[in-house]
Amino acid sequence: MTRVKERRTAPRHPKEGGDMTRAAGNRGGVPVRPEVEKVLNSIRPALQADGGDVELVDIDGGVVKVRLLGACGGCPMATMTLKGGIEAALKERIPAVERVESV
Repeated sequence: MTRVKERRTAPRHPKEGGDMTRAAGNRGGVPVRPEVEKVLNSIRPALQADGGDVELVDIDGGVVKVRLLGACGGCPMATMTLKGGIEAALKERIPAVERVESV
């Protein structure tokens, strides 16, 4: 018999103890710029520790466009940083984010 892990999700309504970012962040299915900036600011110290940084360029629907700066701009691991770090953090905290692109 195969057991399936039960996936628990936080309540979506703020009055039910849910996260305001999840409840308010999906205004018409488009991520809100201040919420995206807040997530980027939370991961920025890790990038800066390696001599890099990230800049929010634009939000087009569910697509967040960023620019990797400093050492991150020319790093061979930039794609991994973008997808495995930045995109994963944004998708986890803001459900309206579909993908992250580097410009």
